[in-house]
Amino acid sequence: MKRVVITGMALASPLGCTRKSAFESLLKLKNCIVYSKDLEVYERLNTKLSAPVRGFVVPEHFNRKVLRTMGRVSVMSVATAEEALKDAGLLGDDIITNAQTGVSYGSSSGSLEPLIDFHSMQVTKEVKSVNSGSYVKMMPQTTSVNLSLYFKTVGRLIPTSTACTSGSMGIGYAYEAIKYGLQTVMIAGGAEELHPAQIAVFDTLYATSQKNSHPELTPAPFDKDRDGLVIGEGAGTLILEEYEHAKRRGAKIYAEVIGFGTNTDGTHITSPNKDTMKNALALALQDANISSDQIDYVNAHGTATIHGDIAESVATYEIFNRNVPISSIKSYTGHTLGACGAIEAILSIDMAHKKWFAPTINLKNVDENCAPLGYIKNQGQEFDARIIMSNNFAFGGINTSLIFKIV
Repeated sequence: MKRVVITGMALASPLGCTRKSAFESLLKLKNCIVYSKDLEVYERLNTKLSAPVRGFVVPEHFNRKVLRTMGRVSVMSVATAEEALKDAGLLGDDIITNAQTGVSYGSSSGSLEPLIDFHSMQVTKEVKSVNSGSYVKMMPQTTSVNLSLYFKTVGRLIPTSTACTSGSMGIGYAYEAIKYGLQTVMIAGGAEELHPAQIAVFDTLYATSQKNSHPELTPAPFDKDRDGLVIGEGAGTLILEEYEHAKRRGAKIYAEVIGFGTNTDGTHITSPNKDTMKNALALALQDANISSDQIDYVNAHGTATIHGDIAESVATYEIFNRNVPISSIKSYTGHTLGACGAIEAILSIDMAHKKWFAPTINLKNVDENCAPLGYIKNQGQEFDARIIMSNNFAFGGINTSLIFKIV
């Protein structure tokens, strides 16, 4: 088995579009939720809240030819991947194009705007709005394919369009591809673009926050007064690399990926199952060959939905049986869907390096139905964390758990 390390990271998020700006935003202990007047035009849409990316600019060298097959979700994916490869010292390296590098990346869906082109075809009975890039922009594998096209990779391509676990699954499958000797380098992560349709999906499930007059007070994961999630957007890209290869070239190493667990509930498409969630965490610990006592911090999925928070907290407690330090980045960024697993992994690793862990903001009174964990609230906590866990769960009963050893 090969050891797998992380040598490059980059993101675009509501907190900022550099890791430095994102971490500085965390330190301010303020969320990124805004009231979106653009949502007022949609009748019977209860929430008017969202968390757009702040400060993202399309790179100047992304010309018309490059953008022809890219919607916003792909643009953010490729732009952050380019920065991550620079960070790893691998941008332009022959290893990217000689079949030793693969892509493992996903989003809940492709860009949704091109769907309008196909809808107009149905209405007008003309195909004038549909062009050669329409389908490529909207297809579920658009991020992974555009990454491969842009960087000219010819290794494995693993689309991980698994809703809210797209980013974490991207990292997990990339880790396995290197661990089992199938690739030397992997471009991994996930992304999502903000669109009213994404918001409407959760709104129809009565899962969105309606604190429209006070966006600063929501979401509130694990709090007894929480009233739902807020949809955000972004992209997170990590460069995973076989340890000996990274060592030989003198690469800086942020963390080692030591465990990954994933499974499915097999019970309900949207209602979480605490038993299979628990099993996913156990699988990650088994893969890492460590006990839960060795985990110093848990980054929670923490969406601020009633059933989700309760099931996740109980599953976590049944694995740890102690008040393990835990917090939710979504209290700042909202739920970035396909991007959350990657963004949260990056920020968790950076927090570990800074020895400072962000609290779950808006968590004032823990719901009595949530398990008794070591919820970080009110202010950040300073402590050493050598091994951290990051968990994400998705529609379809898809569960993931990642374990990182800080280097």
